[in-house]
Amino acid sequence: MAATAVTPAAAAPAPADAGSAGSTEAGSADGLREVLFVGNNWDGTADVLAATGDHARIGRLDVIPDRKQRLREIHLNPVRLAFFLGIRATVGEGHDQYVDDMYSTPDGSAVVVSRPSFADVVSIDLATGRINWRFPVSGFRADHMAVSPDGGRVAVSASTSNTVHVLDIVTGEEVGSFGTGDKPHENVFTDGGRYLWNMSIGEVNNALDAPWLDWTKGDRRITVVDARTFERVRVVDMRERLDAFGREDLSDAVRPVAFTPDESRLYFQVSFFNGFLEYDVAADRITRLKELPKNPDTDEDRTTWVNDSRHHGMSMNPEGTKLCVAGTMDDYAAVVDRATLREGPLVPVAKPYWATVSGDGKHCVVSESGSDKVTAIDFATGRKVVSVPVGDHPQRVRLGHVPAGWTGPSAG
Repeated sequence: MAATAVTPAAAAPAPADAGSAGSTEAGSADGLREVLFVGNNWDGTADVLAATGDHARIGRLDVIPDRKQRLREIHLNPVRLAFFLGIRATVGEGHDQYVDDMYSTPDGSAVVVSRPSFADVVSIDLATGRINWRFPVSGFRADHMAVSPDGGRVAVSASTSNTVHVLDIVTGEEVGSFGTGDKPHENVFTDGGRYLWNMSIGEVNNALDAPWLDWTKGDRRITVVDARTFERVRVVDMRERLDAFGREDLSDAVRPVAFTPDESRLYFQVSFFNGFLEYDVAADRITRLKELPKNPDTDEDRTTWVNDSRHHGMSMNPEGTKLCVAGTMDDYAAVVDRATLREGPLVPVAKPYWATVSGDGKHCVVSESGSDKVTAIDFATGRKVVSVPVGDHPQRVRLGHVPAGWTGPSAG
């Protein structure tokens, strides 16, 4: 697969910090402002919010300016059309999925977006709103991404081809790829960008959700590769670790994850479970489990839960002392003390789909896909700080940069 250049991409300067805690919100010496990008999946837009403080909206970006062209291509290809409609009917909950994930380039001139229904990744110029380049992924759906610590590469899961593509974030050229388990999902760079972890979640769109049918969900595993050679260095089958921990009843589909700052512990959610587990990376074993409260109003019919999720979304404060958990089907978010695993107040939110950290590290920011808002929760108190309206069905929220003074594209 090769990226198609639509307009010349800007040359990359020395890599900038891609959204680390403690960056200033206002324009810095490099002329950039740190922001939060909120992907409105069903709208095909991304709202841009202040990274700290009141998280006020700064501007909005259309991430499907080529929608008519893409739809024309899809409708002329019966196979692609079948998958396009299948995405709408299953994972899209009756809607097309236009934006899953997004990261800005190191110079803040563009944002790179994975678009599930269009099975591609595009770079959109923040000044003009036009597409710099487009990379069609293998298969028929693009999913979660990750950006390397230096901001120069972006990894994207191609969920129907069991492949992760790694692209140059400025040019869109593929620099490597590797195979995964079934339905690759979350990606995380570790060890300063030396390794890339992928979590495959298997089939989440069928109704075979009873625990005894778990084996029908496919090959679910964590694949770790060398991020320079893309050679596999480790495979973690959580089925074996869960069984050894005495939880044969839990799914081994690893959903969102959070590493400690020293990367010695991995916290992860699994399908159908209202809580998370702790994994000791060096010892290669699960060490603790945290079960969070169930909402008594949540339908216990697992086939009604969105894409096999019960809880979907985790983040950790920069100090590594607090976890923030999105209780998707239970309609709350909660901050959990990492040492004691005690949860704070259950903050009511509507179908939270993701959790990230504000630019100054003080807030957990969750997307409320059920009410079209993002809500900030104070890590220190566990209580709600502010909610900000956004577009239709917000999902991924990522830190990034825009030019200082940016309020939206000047042209469509």
